[in-house]
Amino acid sequence: MLVMAAVSVSAATASAPRPLSLGEAVALAQRNAPEFIQAEGQKRAGDAQVRAALAAFLPSVSLSAGAARQVPSAGGRTRIENGQIITLPAEPWSFNLGLGTSLQLFDGGRRFFDLRLAQARASAAEVNEVSSRYAVTLAVKQQFFDVLAARESEAAARAQLEQAEYQLRSSIARLRSKSATRSDSLRSEIQRRNARLALIEARNALELANASLTRAVGSDDPITAAAADSLAPAGLALDDESIRQLAAEGPAVRQGRMALDAARAARRGVWTDFLPAVAASYSRSGNAPGASFALGSSDYSYSGALRLSLSFPLFNQFQREAELTQAQVAEQNAAAAVRDTRLAALEGATQWLGAFHSAEERVGSQAATVAAAEEDLRVQQQRFAVGASTLLDLLTSQTQLDEGRRDLIRARYDVRVAKAQLEALVGRDL
Repeated sequence: MLVMAAVSVSAATASAPRPLSLGEAVALAQRNAPEFIQAEGQKRAGDAQVRAALAAFLPSVSLSAGAARQVPSAGGRTRIENGQIITLPAEPWSFNLGLGTSLQLFDGGRRFFDLRLAQARASAAEVNEVSSRYAVTLAVKQQFFDVLAARESEAAARAQLEQAEYQLRSSIARLRSKSATRSDSLRSEIQRRNARLALIEARNALELANASLTRAVGSDDPITAAAADSLAPAGLALDDESIRQLAAEGPAVRQGRMALDAARAARRGVWTDFLPAVAASYSRSGNAPGASFALGSSDYSYSGALRLSLSFPLFNQFQREAELTQAQVAEQNAAAAVRDTRLAALEGATQWLGAFHSAEERVGSQAATVAAAEEDLRVQQQRFAVGASTLLDLLTSQTQLDEGRRDLIRARYDVRVAKAQLEALVGRDL
């Protein structure tokens, strides 16, 4: 029996979720969240595109080398191929070396606009990384706050059960003393059963919130919110006007502006198709026979060529015009998106600032309500115990206390979520 008890205790300890502070949960999520990993990958890809666009201004260089052996290799022998007599060379090996380089001298400015386009996309990817970081932070904070609210609900349900059991004991005692009816004890029993059900539901909600937080942070082990963060203050470090100004320049707005810059560069790049292109290239190659494999032979015969080319598409079935129209439409859409994103950010700032201040006021009001309801319930319990109050008065006080606790928990949750929404909107901690 002792061994079985020890095993059950160790199993319960192993399955208990590990508490994390809010900062630890956010840091863990930013390392494991698929959205943030994808954003980091986009940023690296954008930087690689910028490097490639810069390298387009440099000449391309290629080097080649090869060797071939004629089979059979006996010199002077002949063979017939396709009806022709071919005399095999005395030296069966042939070698070749080649070096080539080319440079685009003029392309109408396309490389310049391609560079601007790559830089704009890289900047947008960098802003998107910031936006993804705060989006992941917001998701984790919401799950974290769900755990805190579920834990507070469990504590409230446990207090409700304790009070219901006290009421049941008082009802039974009054029933035995003939100072109350059986109906009072039955109602108290119903209250206790309802309190037990509320506690079970609160525990289930807490377990689900812990599981959701574990998934949000990407942990293989169960995670829960640290108890030290349960009642942490959630004030704002800036005034409302400063937050609105930050929201108007938030990550979503900056990302939209980078997309607009990219659309402008793409539209300007299309105009280069209407201009001629000039390119220069140089190549040098050498060939040598040999009796054996030896690339380092000194018997190479070399030749070189310098080429200068100019091309200009006179007519390509209006493809350039169609691409130009598409680029202009994309630029107009990007400009409209930037304007709408900025207005949406200001709207969101107004919405969440109002929600924050309203919830903050509700926290103070509901805290006072809960304190008054607890005192009222204490008085009603004492009056009921001595027969100076009815069970209906006692149940009314209990119901008011339960509702006050639920409203207080909800107000605390709303304050935390509203602050997290504002932080995601402005792209910084508040």
